[in-house]
Amino acid sequence: MAVKILVVDDEENILTLIRHALEKDGYLICTESDPVQAAQMNLVRYDLILLDVMMPGMDGFTFCEKIRERVDCPILFLTAKTAEKDIILGLGLGGDDYITKPFGIEELRARVQAHLRRDRREKKYIMSIDGAEFRLQAKQVFYKGKELALTKGEYAICECLALHRGQTFSREQIYEQVYGYDRDSDNSAITEHIKNIRAKCSKAGFAPIETVWGIGYRWR
Repeated sequence: MAVKILVVDDEENILTLIRHALEKDGYLICTESDPVQAAQMNLVRYDLILLDVMMPGMDGFTFCEKIRERVDCPILFLTAKTAEKDIILGLGLGGDDYITKPFGIEELRARVQAHLRRDRREKKYIMSIDGAEFRLQAKQVFYKGKELALTKGEYAICECLALHRGQTFSREQIYEQVYGYDRDSDNSAITEHIKNIRAKCSKAGFAPIETVWGIGYRWR
């Protein structure tokens, strides 16, 4: 079955560019220039969503927040807004990553492939560590019987660190391990995901991720 990708952007030239680039990889691409209309679509049929941030009628952050509870696929922001506060906001609303405009076609293709590859890994067993139970096929984490409400990006980081318990990873290494793509320029996404994971784990009553100062993070 072909992978279905939705692209939401108010610029028709961007939609055309992305369609031509990703159709070459065999994906089925649906484009929509009206975010209000896109938010009313049956979004569960898509395997990945590329979402512009600055759009009239409804910005990408609002769109993401509106649909996140009913959509489980990766959401990648397309944005010219590179301020850390904007990145943090988008990830906190449930986005998995961001691609900075203007972007290169090869970067776009690599990032899409990496997220789809990570999202489609097949796991068929359960891993238990100190009260935390990873249901690897369903990509869920439970602590003392209660599920942690993790996004896909947050879950992937937890799984990566837990599978390599005790090993320290830098932000760059976590990004590459989780998404399969080496991103040198900016790893603010990992920092924010870790922050969100810790808040959710703390609320559940445990603190599994430890900071190794000057190096990175590890699962205790």
